[in-house]
Amino acid sequence: MDCQCARKQGHDLNNDAVSADLLRQTDRHPCYSFDAHHKYARMHVPVAPKCNISCNYCNRKFDCVNESRPGVTSEILTPERALQKFNLVREKLSALSVVGIAGPGDALANWAETRRTIELVKQSAPDIIFCLSTNGLLLPEYAGEIAELGVKHVTVTVNSLDPEIGRNIYKYVNYKGKRYQGKEAAARLMANQLAGIELLVRSGMLVKVNIVMIKNINDTHIPDIVKKVKELGAFITNIMPLIPAPGSAFADFPGTDTQELNHMRNICQADLRQMYHCRQCRADAIGLLGDDRSFEFRLPAEDNDISPAEAVKEAV
Repeated sequence: MDCQCARKQGHDLNNDAVSADLLRQTDRHPCYSFDAHHKYARMHVPVAPKCNISCNYCNRKFDCVNESRPGVTSEILTPERALQKFNLVREKLSALSVVGIAGPGDALANWAETRRTIELVKQSAPDIIFCLSTNGLLLPEYAGEIAELGVKHVTVTVNSLDPEIGRNIYKYVNYKGKRYQGKEAAARLMANQLAGIELLVRSGMLVKVNIVMIKNINDTHIPDIVKKVKELGAFITNIMPLIPAPGSAFADFPGTDTQELNHMRNICQADLRQMYHCRQCRADAIGLLGDDRSFEFRLPAEDNDISPAEAVKEAV
């Protein structure tokens, strides 16, 4: 399908309170702007291995170089190593406009590392655009600090508004020292996601909501999610196909084909702009959305580096 429909909406939805400067930034953000993804590159720095929830569509294998999906990386970086790599990439990739933290776990579950990375890169390149991806569990706690750091683009993955549906998507949620399961886990996560999105929007950030489309689980529920996040002020939603990851609880589930996916996007387009050009990037992706060059920029190993295999043992 041609993605022109996503572009033609321009900035006419949910933008009354968005500044002209922020919209200019967004025009250089390949995940928020269809036009930008052909011209501008992004860099994901994998500084966040820990995760505080367990999704049934995810496995915690980070180190497969042949997989391109969220949660996969070939290295775990400290904030200092992330800065080193950023400076290397910036020298060689003139189209670089965005630095994102998208795991391989959750950016907010690794807040100290996430915050330090942003601070270091901002000192080196004040004009770079920062982007965070999160499951949203800790957003009510950290939304204020995210705003203070000058981050203007945050992606939150929201797969359900109904705990009965959510219990089939999430195995558990770890929150403030307690492990929740079943409907209780889903309800806690969803409440924090929605409260967090509202806080982000009130602080002047643009929020992209990712939704994983899972057949016979949440697929018919997706229009309700889109309507709700629109009410909260979300800028765009990104409905993504399930990738049946080996080793995950959903490994044998059917994937979502392109026709089904775009049909759902077209339905939801009536309420809120949709992202049609997502590539479901790795946590260490570098380059244009359709041209991952991360393998070109892997840093030489150091003695104190944490391997992805070691990180997974500590991350759950």
